[in-house]
Amino acid sequence: MIKNLIVILGPTASGKTHLAVKIAHDLRCEIISADSRQVYKKMDIGTGKDLNEYIINGRRIPYHLIDIIEPENEFNLFEFQNRFYEVFRNLTERDIVPVLVGGTGLYLESVLTGYNMPHAPVDKKLREELNRKSKCELQEILQEMKPRLHNKTDFETSERLIRAIEIERSRNSATHIHNKKPYIDAVVFGIRWERSILRERITARLKERLNKGMIEEVMRLHASGLTWTKLESFGLEYRFVSRYLQKLITYEEMEKKLNTAIHQYAKRQETWFRRMEKKGILINWISGNDYKLLKESVMKYW
Repeated sequence: MIKNLIVILGPTASGKTHLAVKIAHDLRCEIISADSRQVYKKMDIGTGKDLNEYIINGRRIPYHLIDIIEPENEFNLFEFQNRFYEVFRNLTERDIVPVLVGGTGLYLESVLTGYNMPHAPVDKKLREELNRKSKCELQEILQEMKPRLHNKTDFETSERLIRAIEIERSRNSATHIHNKKPYIDAVVFGIRWERSILRERITARLKERLNKGMIEEVMRLHASGLTWTKLESFGLEYRFVSRYLQKLITYEEMEKKLNTAIHQYAKRQETWFRRMEKKGILINWISGNDYKLLKESVMKYW
């Protein structure tokens, strides 16, 4: 049974990228990232790009949708889906099977279930109106437009709320154009660890990133012109490090709160994956870093 897309998903710190790159190396595939932050240039340590992982035996495994836009620019689900389709078509035309890897459930689901995404250009007039409203008022507007809101991150900042309202307004327009989707027949694998082990991996990776210069990375981004508000909009690592650099919290508070927040994020990812399964997406779960089992399972569809 031949498939034209291999998907490897898992929560943060599960090691999914390492396993996906090994599969891509052994089967001569190419990687497509499904990570909402790794698209940004100069955001390396905080997003966990680990680009050295893409080199095996001296050969760099080709990857896509990483380092494609500047951090001051905006990237969203519509952009991801369009760019994914473009890369997917290009690879399949060359008889290369893509390996889609990531933990951003919304991005993964948009591909696997074929979300109908509207083209939602920036509406300056609407933004001027919305910018005069409080965060609470924006939340109420979005909740009214979309009562069953799955992407709760849209509630975190006024910037995200305004963009989400913009998209919903376009979606509700009778004139919006749907993306033309390629045929996708995917096999999906999930990486799962015992919760206690995953907690240890998350904490160890955070310490490693702090030691590698994550704080200095945020300092450089701010010095390059990104506001603290913009940096906080990128989520966890950038939010808490920004608060530390503004002297709103101590280093110890930053590390402790960030560690807790990442654990909570991993739980939300796992909840999203369970919801994907309830929607009919079959996820073949692999325990830990069992590459042998993963490869044997992939080969059944090769």
